Amino acid sequence: MPKTILITGATDGIGLETARKLSAHGHELLVHGRSAEKLSRTLADLRAMPDAGPVAGYRADLSDLSQVAGLAQAVLAEHKCIDVLINNAGVLKTEQPTTADGRDVRFVVNTLAPALLTRLLLPAIPQDGRVLHLSSAAQASVDLAGLSGQRVFQPMDAYAQSKLALTMWSQALASERGKEGPVTVAVNPGSLLATNMVRKGFGVAGNDIGIGADILVRAALTEDFSDASGLYFDNDAGRFAPPHADAAQAATVARVVAAIEKEIETYLREAGDA
Repeated sequence: MPKTILITGATDGIGLETARKLSAHGHELLVHGRSAEKLSRTLADLRAMPDAGPVAGYRADLSDLSQVAGLAQAVLAEHKCIDVLINNAGVLKTEQPTTADGRDVRFVVNTLAPALLTRLLLPAIPQDGRVLHLSSAAQASVDLAGLSGQRVFQPMDAYAQSKLALTMWSQALASERGKEGPVTVAVNPGSLLATNMVRKGFGVAGNDIGIGADILVRAALTEDFSDASGLYFDNDAGRFAPPHADAAQAATVARVVAAIEKEIETYLREAGDA
């Protein structure tokens, strides 16, 4: 049965390849991108595919939480049910490492944006739905000053911390929701795949991008992940595995998750007062 699937960062890289694979099976795709031009090309590409299902596009800059909220609002205005949310968008190296208010853009795009978007879309995600958070093999202990906007780090440091923070938040959300669902899983799609992020960040061509897209399709649709809520899948190892050791420390996880929730709550309160 066709599903309605929202993919962030779907105009290139793993997100685009995942969208192509899902579209080929007739699923309804909601694709997000930051660039209007790239989003337009992606929509044309997907709609031209044989057996493609319906495709809609949404533009938002995920480094701006007001645009993240706007993305959720636009999606909810048109869709009562989102079967699968794939929080794929991410950033490593960029010419603008800080947001307009001085925050490290990696923490905003890689951690706060997917957490906020998920929170806002949860009412539309069914009990048997799925939320996939793109994690990474690169994970590092989280400095809460980065999450709160008090520090800006070197690109790889910020990236690794932001990915562990999202992985922790994913497992905490699964614990919070319990049997109410949806299934929420953090996925390392594979190291050094052929994406713009890898080319710009590491100066290498990268491995077959299909490796990452295939695991996301599997995580989104197959029974292999139906009971995996709260887990971390390491596609380099090809199995569910423990993430960074900090994710097993309850007190550490609680501090990081509380910091993420505080940032989300502060934004929502200020947005409501505006």
